[in-house]
Amino acid sequence: MKRAFRFLDRLLGHVEDWSLFTAVMMALFAAMTNIILRKTTDISLYWSDEVVRKVIFFTTFMGASAAIRRRALIRIDAVPQLLPIFHKPLTVLSHVAVLVFAGIMIWLGLGMTILVYDDPFARTSTLQIPEWYFYSLLPLVGFMMFIRTCMQIVEDWQDWRSPTSDEEGA
Repeated sequence: MKRAFRFLDRLLGHVEDWSLFTAVMMALFAAMTNIILRKTTDISLYWSDEVVRKVIFFTTFMGASAAIRRRALIRIDAVPQLLPIFHKPLTVLSHVAVLVFAGIMIWLGLGMTILVYDDPFARTSTLQIPEWYFYSLLPLVGFMMFIRTCMQIVEDWQDWRSPTSDEEGA
């Protein structure tokens, strides 16, 4: 099972890292090109702002999955430091909250994707890209967040059951 987790972690990490890198580089290139053209000539790229907005949308959600991988999501960490007895219950609560949020993202994301897919006029304003491409990111990232959180639950469970945990050693 560890081998499967390691493979899945590397696969998801590769998708997250490279898609985030590519998207940010596209936005940076579009914005910088627009700034340079606007300042040196009379040419302005009317679509660069839309690219940057869509990249921000993309990086927000894809970054949430990457944050789970690094255990960097916002959570209550002052209470477990002051009262270590609350570490496990708050970790479980955090995992449950992320699983619920991921489930909501999958459910509502699928609904919105289908709704926008059926609308032939739902396109971006300047580039005329179908909006359902962007909405389909919601259930995809929700699924990735769900998988990553389940993997962390298993890791935490194995750590808590191991005889070398802090509570048994103290």
